[in-house]
Amino acid sequence: RKRNKEGGREEKNNEISILVQSPALAGLEGKEDMDHNYYTSRIYGPFDSSSQDLWVNIDKMEKDKVKIHGILSNTHRQAARVNLSFDFPFYGHFLREITVATGGFIYTGEVVHQMLTATQYIAPLMANFDPSVSRNSTVRYFDNGTALVVQWDHVHLQDNYNLGSFTFQATLLNDGRIIFGYKEIPVSVTQISSTNHPVKVGLSDAFVVLHRIQQIPNVRRRTIYEYHKVELQMSKVTNLSAVEMIPLPTCLQFNSCVSCIMSQIGFNCSWCSKLQRCSSGFDRHRQDWVDSGCPEESKNKICENTDTNQTPLHITTALQQTTTRHRVLTTTKGAIISHLPTSLPTEDDTKIALHLKDNGASTDDSAEEKKSASLHTGLIVGIFILVLIVAAAILVIVYMYHHPTSSASLFFIERRPSRWPAMKFRRGSGHPSYSEVEPVGEKEGFIVSEQC
Repeated sequence: RKRNKEGGREEKNNEISILVQSPALAGLEGKEDMDHNYYTSRIYGPFDSSSQDLWVNIDKMEKDKVKIHGILSNTHRQAARVNLSFDFPFYGHFLREITVATGGFIYTGEVVHQMLTATQYIAPLMANFDPSVSRNSTVRYFDNGTALVVQWDHVHLQDNYNLGSFTFQATLLNDGRIIFGYKEIPVSVTQISSTNHPVKVGLSDAFVVLHRIQQIPNVRRRTIYEYHKVELQMSKVTNLSAVEMIPLPTCLQFNSCVSCIMSQIGFNCSWCSKLQRCSSGFDRHRQDWVDSGCPEESKNKICENTDTNQTPLHITTALQQTTTRHRVLTTTKGAIISHLPTSLPTEDDTKIALHLKDNGASTDDSAEEKKSASLHTGLIVGIFILVLIVAAAILVIVYMYHHPTSSASLFFIERRPSRWPAMKFRRGSGHPSYSEVEPVGEKEGFIVSEQC
């Protein structure tokens, strides 16, 4: 049993690791829309009127709705959970809770760990900010029911206080749009040091997978796989600039099989009948998708037809792949219907069948019988071979168990999952760690919390 610093909670026999897989995406140029697969982004310069329109002046909002977080405004490398009053779609997933960090970013994951800067973030300007070094530094947020605004006011870099104060904000809207606003950026963001803390501007999301460790019972390893990242060009972040990111359609928005597999949104959407969910296979529900056997089902690209008068669509996939789906469906239905009896055989039908058989029509029947006999023989041979393979595998496993130093045993030990490359969240790893602040109450716009 080990203690998790984020919020003082305990995790029983769990390890957390992260494996970053996705490459960095292209930067943002000018005012042109940039397609990042999940989002389209646009940056506005300081002389663009849209920059002023996108900035939210919190000072003019209702004072009872603007909250200054007392702990975040007076500490370094701390994070606190904030509940939303609306469903915020992020990469197609609806969130009702986020985690605001002093380092200029919002963490969107459900599993809170020390390396919040690694993935699952919304970062208007992630850097080594320390609000505790100045009495003027605050972290404020405002929720009006349709949007949440988080603002870092007059914050300084801990390792370079003389660069000046930074003021910027992130706005999350209920339609999924994300807006970064920059009021005060004293130096070029490219000059900010990333030695003690990552410097990022953009978005990231990941899915969590639980692995059981066979060598140690009742122990699970939690691994976070980053499947997508948006990196914006830091040189474009200046005083009075703004960035607007508009969400693009995802597979998760489709709630029926037909609309899912027929969608043309840039993703390879597949339908899983067991989960009743449409997905590309890479989202936060990845483990459920794999555990339910959805990857195998998605290979067929089929939909079970509930209409009893029609043939299931999966029958068409085996015929004439060069023709269109509509043509194959029509041909297959016609062929099947022509072979199915429309009514029970009458006495006359039976007599005709017997008459044809007596007149030599049994030639085809005998050929069919020979063909079925050969099929049965092949099936028996295949089963016999399969049994031999399974028996051989069992013998190999038993041999390796009793001879752990053999070359075969060492081969598999070196390639066990625990030896795969991963960055584990452990102290002393050189990465910045964040502690979570759990609020116990609110008073006069401040959240009174106990620091971990």
